[in-house]
Amino acid sequence: MKLLDKTWEKISGLVEALSRYPLTVAFLVAAAMVNAMAIHHEVDYTKYLLTFLVGAFLAFTLQAAWERFSDKPSVRIATMAVCLILTLGYFVIVRQYASTSIETWIRTSVALLALLIAYIWVPVINSEVSFNQGFMAAFKAFFNSLLFSGVLFTGITLIITAIDLLLFRVSDKSYLHTLNIVGMLFAPIYFLSLIPIYPGAADKNQSSETLEHNREKVERSSLCPKFLEVLISYIIIPLLTIYTIILIIYIARNITGDFWIDNRLEPMLVSFAIAVILIYILASSLENKVAEWFRKIFPKVLVPIVLFQIVASVLRIQETGMTHGRYYVIIFGIFAVVSGVLMCFMPIRKNGIIAALLIGFSLVSIMPPVDAFTISRTNQTARLTDVLIENKMLENNTISPNASVSEAAKKIISDSVNYLAMMEYSKNIPYLGEEFNVYEDFYDTFGFYRYDENPYRQDSLYLNLNQQSPLDISGYETFVVVNFYVQDEKMDSLICTFESEGKVYTLSRDKIAAPGMLILSEENGSELMRIDMKDVFDHFDTSSGDAYQISKDFMSAEAATFKQENDQVAISLVAMFLAIEKSGAEPIYNGDFYVLIHIK
Repeated sequence: MKLLDKTWEKISGLVEALSRYPLTVAFLVAAAMVNAMAIHHEVDYTKYLLTFLVGAFLAFTLQAAWERFSDKPSVRIATMAVCLILTLGYFVIVRQYASTSIETWIRTSVALLALLIAYIWVPVINSEVSFNQGFMAAFKAFFNSLLFSGVLFTGITLIITAIDLLLFRVSDKSYLHTLNIVGMLFAPIYFLSLIPIYPGAADKNQSSETLEHNREKVERSSLCPKFLEVLISYIIIPLLTIYTIILIIYIARNITGDFWIDNRLEPMLVSFAIAVILIYILASSLENKVAEWFRKIFPKVLVPIVLFQIVASVLRIQETGMTHGRYYVIIFGIFAVVSGVLMCFMPIRKNGIIAALLIGFSLVSIMPPVDAFTISRTNQTARLTDVLIENKMLENNTISPNASVSEAAKKIISDSVNYLAMMEYSKNIPYLGEEFNVYEDFYDTFGFYRYDENPYRQDSLYLNLNQQSPLDISGYETFVVVNFYVQDEKMDSLICTFESEGKVYTLSRDKIAAPGMLILSEENGSELMRIDMKDVFDHFDTSSGDAYQISKDFMSAEAATFKQENDQVAISLVAMFLAIEKSGAEPIYNGDFYVLIHIK
């Protein structure tokens, strides 16, 4: 009987969500249909998908605002109209672009995050229900929805697989369609069905039974389960404490050195700040010694650590310029510091201020002219222009290649061009032009190979042959492709045998010494030539032992050729692909080569 009651309660909740959020459901259905069309026809409908998602998020956030502050149907219709207008405005903005850029994805993701936080915060503004309770209800609803959706998707997938194996063939796209329906329709609607109706303006028109039912649902939804309390208090908080101690020890040991230039620490500190704020809000409803200790100590620890990171990120800007990633690290750091200070002094019931701050900082980061993308684009363009002018490479919007500029200038040019091309800003820079391709045109444009910043702070090299580059094979009788991958211990030493002027020759490799030897022998076993492949790799290695890797993209066959000869034979190796990775004590060499052989 209890199972039937629970099932009916879930179904009733889903039906209630359909009537409570009609516009959201309509947008989700449209998004699922667009996704289904994209899966079936393999066409990019990303702009439509993002538009419908923005509409869905706007709709349920405005619905929450209406429930909290109004009970008039006319106001609800007005909020729906506003939602439709804003969604249409978003579509007008994104449809003007030829493709969905990284900038569009990030701006949209940040806007959706702000809307989701607003959906949690708005219903509890000046309410008897605290933000902590609303956040706990949303947190539980999210993971319940994730769990039920995962089980549902797994079950349907098993059924489809059984039909495919036992009855008749089923299209492989069925799995994607299933994921689309479950993820785009069931999961968000089920999530919304678990969010209770909070006290609002309509309460004065509700019966006492309805109000009591709503209050019970709010209390039940916002109650922290015993399992979650144990998980937070006795597992997550101790683990976070150990993690914090490690961070503090590292910072203390490297405060005068690597801390200020270590890129690996940025994501770790951002993750630390997110974890502290999230756990603080979840622990605000817990009444045990561990949670109380966490709330007293960790905000005070958070502030100085994040302040150090902000300073380190600002110093990094002097070296690499402003990027949207570093902008978000800094602005989130400022948010974390302000939140940490507030958590030190304000009562836990006022945690809604943290949500308001996050919404505010999110909006600042996506609204011109102080958004992450306008500032980073302006900074990187100015940085590139200044260094080109300083090195006399730019005049009348025309770049003159110059291979003799300093390594520092090469790195600045590479960094800025890499970023501007990745963000699709380079086409709007007159001296680069709309057709500029960072992989194909960099060397010809600037006169040197581009550098990529390496997050692991070791120099590496990557080379790719331009497949359209003509390969001169005149004067050679034998042509073969040879691979050198030092990690492949099972690679056969014999490459090939071939005949020339009645004699049989053997081409083999010796892997005793990394990256190996290329050996040409006569039929009787006498060696004609032995090529140390380390000499070949070193021939192309011009990395300078710093935090950059050099990418030699689309090299010509002539530039990618290494030649060795003696009185008996001439061998040319043309590098198709080559990688030297210096992540450990010894470099790792990998490469594919065209090998051309001439017997004299």
